[in-house]
Amino acid sequence: MARPTNLSRPIIEALYTEALVLADDVRAVFAAGVREPVLAEDAFVRLALSTEGLRTTTRMMHVLAWLLNQRALFSGELSENQVRLHGALPPDRGSDESQLALLEPETRALIAETEKLHQRIARLDEAWRQDFEMTSPARAFQDRIGREFSRRG
Repeated sequence: MARPTNLSRPIIEALYTEALVLADDVRAVFAAGVREPVLAEDAFVRLALSTEGLRTTTRMMHVLAWLLNQRALFSGELSENQVRLHGALPPDRGSDESQLALLEPETRALIAETEKLHQRIARLDEAWRQDFEMTSPARAFQDRIGREFSRRG
């Protein structure tokens, strides 16, 4: 697959749709934290749900904010300079493994999915900030071989 040389509206729109669906799933799972606790429910499980729910929803809000900034850039509502100065994706605060161990497998899978999306967006943000001037390891190796042959010749 070819490496993009810039972000495009279709890439941002596809990621935005994916993030909205995922955010809705997150809301559905963690909205249970605002209900009255079930009598037999462990306080540590409730605490883990609350803590990881906050981390997960914050992660999704950061992703959505980054995507909304990119959409605003494409629609002309923000300048590239504004987005570069104020639109960086904040670093992720990963989940706490001891908290995750208390949660159901489906909830852990959902949290992992949000972490993967954040990682993907973080790579895009970093590449965009560097104007996609990253070279692949294969290209770097080819360049090094070329320099060696030209030096010896």
